[in-house]
Amino acid sequence: MATTEPQSTTEPQSTTEPQSATEPQPAPGATPPQGPPLIARVAAEFVGTAALVAVVVGSGIQATDLTKDVGLQLLANSMATVFGLGVLITLLGPVSGAHFNPAVTLAEWWTARRGGAGVSLREAALYVPAQIAGAVAGAILADAMFGEPLVKWSTHDRSAGHLLLGEVVATAGLILLIFGLARTDRLHFAPVAVASYIGAAYWFTSSTSFANPAVTIGRAFTDTFAGIAPRSVPGFVGMQAVGAAVGLALVAVIFMRGRSAARA
Repeated sequence: MATTEPQSTTEPQSTTEPQSATEPQPAPGATPPQGPPLIARVAAEFVGTAALVAVVVGSGIQATDLTKDVGLQLLANSMATVFGLGVLITLLGPVSGAHFNPAVTLAEWWTARRGGAGVSLREAALYVPAQIAGAVAGAILADAMFGEPLVKWSTHDRSAGHLLLGEVVATAGLILLIFGLARTDRLHFAPVAVASYIGAAYWFTSSTSFANPAVTIGRAFTDTFAGIAPRSVPGFVGMQAVGAAVGLALVAVIFMRGRSAARA
């Protein structure tokens, strides 16, 4: 889902002139057409996912240290996630597309497989492990910063049916948002739009919107406010896969391409 068009080859480009400040930049779900080396993109996915999980887990620990009010704890956790996610997308979007999420990466690979723009199978095969490793590293880092055991399996059970439904809704909405923005050439709004959606979904979904298999796995490594019991992880990841499929189906229906023009 690249947001930039290939440059014309009819005129030579100066290597000393800076790029125009108005040149569109890639965002989540958009891999730069002439982007950095693959190793840099994979590193960006690792670092970005690690930082995201560190924000989620660290702010959860901080919130529970400051107040016993669960509502205030969730408010602090969600606000930190919104700001942190927006910054990370803005910073790393031009490098890797700032997926930080296997559901987004695999959805983009699927659209590319069907003729759209997106990551290749090789890129996806490197992005996803980097995202999972980054999520685990981020949880361990957050625990280290707050003097918690570096690895302690969460005891926070999240296996109830209504929570699984919440994950389907949260993930479907996220995929619909990202790929809908791509279909309408508005991915430049992604840092604000994606962060805002996740912040809202913290509150309107029963599961508090994990919507991310890598983050789900990472959060199993910390027995703190943001944790999830390992036995609950398969259910969450499975429902996130379902949600991603639903989201892509909604994109296909709502943002149909070419049919109206062909009829005209």
